[in-house]
Amino acid sequence: MEDINSIIYAKSKPEETLKQHTNSLIGSYNQLREVYESKINKIIGKDKESFWKLLDVAIKYHDFGKVFTPFQNVIRNKLEKEELETSFQNDIPHNYLSPTFIPYKKLDIYDNEELMNILIQTIGYHHERDKQVDKYLIEYIEKVIEEDLEDKIEILKEHMGFEVRKSCDYRYLDYLKSGQRIKEGDKNYNFYIMSKGLLHRIDHSASAHVDIEDKAEVNLAEKTKEYIKTEFNSEPRNAQKFAYDNRDKNVILVASTGRGKTEAALFWINDDKGFITLPLRVSINALYSRVSSEIGFEEYTGLIHSSSLDYLEEQGIENASQVYEQSKLLSKKLSFSTIDQLFKFPFKHKGYEKIYATLAYSKVVIDEIQAYTPEIAAAILKGIVMLYNIGGKFMIMTATLPRIYKDYLQENGINDFEYCEDLSEDKRHRVSIIDENIDEAIDEIIEKGSKSKVLVIVNTVKKALKFYEELKNREVKNCNLLHSMFIQQDRALLEERIKDFAGSNKENKEPGIWVTTQIVEASLDVDFDYLYTEISTLDSSFQRFGRCNRKGKKEVKDPNVYIFTKDATGVGSIYDKEIVEKGISFLEKFVNESSDGFMTEKDKVKMVDKLYSKEELKGTRFYEEFKKAINCLNNTIDYEVEQKKAQKLLRDIDSITVIPKEIYDKNIYLFECYEDAEVEDKGELLRKINKLTLNIPKSKIRTKKLMPTSIKYIEVLNVKYSGLDDEGKGIMLDEELDNIW
Repeated sequence: MEDINSIIYAKSKPEETLKQHTNSLIGSYNQLREVYESKINKIIGKDKESFWKLLDVAIKYHDFGKVFTPFQNVIRNKLEKEELETSFQNDIPHNYLSPTFIPYKKLDIYDNEELMNILIQTIGYHHERDKQVDKYLIEYIEKVIEEDLEDKIEILKEHMGFEVRKSCDYRYLDYLKSGQRIKEGDKNYNFYIMSKGLLHRIDHSASAHVDIEDKAEVNLAEKTKEYIKTEFNSEPRNAQKFAYDNRDKNVILVASTGRGKTEAALFWINDDKGFITLPLRVSINALYSRVSSEIGFEEYTGLIHSSSLDYLEEQGIENASQVYEQSKLLSKKLSFSTIDQLFKFPFKHKGYEKIYATLAYSKVVIDEIQAYTPEIAAAILKGIVMLYNIGGKFMIMTATLPRIYKDYLQENGINDFEYCEDLSEDKRHRVSIIDENIDEAIDEIIEKGSKSKVLVIVNTVKKALKFYEELKNREVKNCNLLHSMFIQQDRALLEERIKDFAGSNKENKEPGIWVTTQIVEASLDVDFDYLYTEISTLDSSFQRFGRCNRKGKKEVKDPNVYIFTKDATGVGSIYDKEIVEKGISFLEKFVNESSDGFMTEKDKVKMVDKLYSKEELKGTRFYEEFKKAINCLNNTIDYEVEQKKAQKLLRDIDSITVIPKEIYDKNIYLFECYEDAEVEDKGELLRKINKLTLNIPKSKIRTKKLMPTSIKYIEVLNVKYSGLDDEGKGIMLDEELDNIW
């Protein structure tokens, strides 16, 4: 029979004693040291011996506070076991109680006040709670220590097999008082970030029973070199050689499409732990699939974004759930991630140390930084500075680099990066600037679309719908539409269709027209014969160029890129009007001065560099938003932002998740099943439901009727939806349904 006073539980699902849980942490701690101790030691420096001793103590004692009787009763109740007698409530976070049991005088660091402070804060804040340690809580904890915890010393000692202090003490609480936290700028900030961040990692991996680090001994650079040799019978290109030669340095690489930037990133990461980021999930998915299957990194590669499990399952990954869990816990040697999953840490949200500490001993690749809004770019650049200051390594890869981004890094003390431009000299794009509305070119587009592959890019969904409808009214064959206002399920299918139609590795010669918005700029590997586009900012326009004659193999006698500058939609709302107008003057000057109308990659890089200089940007909305975001991040108060809010700041801030009413009515059973489902079944149901939703800016639906669903963040939108089995137009915001809620 169980002695109810001798068993101390840590978790109920799965049932786990404090001893078992702590042993799991010790295993993760040892595994971390085995794989990455030398990398972490470089960050810690001369204090490395004290660091590992401190972390060892933190791991062993971090959950001792769970011995608190009300906490034990919560678990015992879930396990349907007899509860213990107590007059207290479970109203004190156990992490605030754990340090009372540590035998401080027997620790090597006892006489070091600074290390004692780090140890107690590492344990005391390994869970971030809203309950602050003020004088009222201290008085209450004193009472709990005296009337509950004091009696648990011998039980803990016997159960754990560790040394426990002879009598509980509450003086450690002085280190946990509000306002005493170690923050950026403090002398021991980096040491604290690593100890607290790695305790988070170790605790989370042990709780999930997942290896904290992939033990893969593969060298990414060597394996990539073998792939290039075997697959293409060639040696590494210039960008790849540059990356490998500077693998121990911070790097900025400006390279054209098709220069092997992905392989360059793998050469640079070399034998280290690496993270590669891209702006859009579809780009990340494609890159993950290519690197894991084609190059052969599947065993070592993770995928991190909000719907990564869906993608892994759709791709038929045999152990999709395991890969997802390992990815989420940052365990993989190489991970592909969206920015919102990694670059939350510059907001210093509660628990931000976990990601910050992990990236500190990894290598971080930022791909296509020019594709982000000024606010998100500010967060990325602030994050790069923070990584640099803690000893981390970064690589920025981009087709064009705004000058103000490089200036910001240098102004913040980062001058020792290696810079390389590897730009194609191919004449891929012959450009024509036309002072007309794109509607006036519809006859020409139809004619070209009957013989060639034509891509039309406009700046708003409303304009895309109007243009598409006009083509349909003229009974144009093989005419297609893609924009952001399709439910996820339909959008994924459309993205596959456009890749099948015009994928850069496809031999399909079928002619036709695709009408799209800017979602194709940096997300899809497609190669059209002609591009017709509304004017946007220069960097955006040049991204669009990359969807036409992508590999430069098509003969170009006449213009293959047509830019229409009159009455372009989205200018002033989506795109900064001043920057667009400056860009038009740059383009017109180039075309007027060009002898043949061809625009090389060097031409594009020079124009973007000049346009995004402080001199040209002065007074623009773009520059003001960038400076405001940087200022906000510089003045962020540690731990005031919740993690989910930080993540949202890196996505569409003012968007709402909706499901069209017709789709909701057909699938209402999923919502009903979700309400009644067991916790372990809710995840799969939620993934099915999410495929039927889309995100829409709140500003577009203020006048529309919304109805809540049983899932808090999803609302039903009462407008017509034209799916792929209908006319394929997506959400019709101007066509509200007749039925009333």
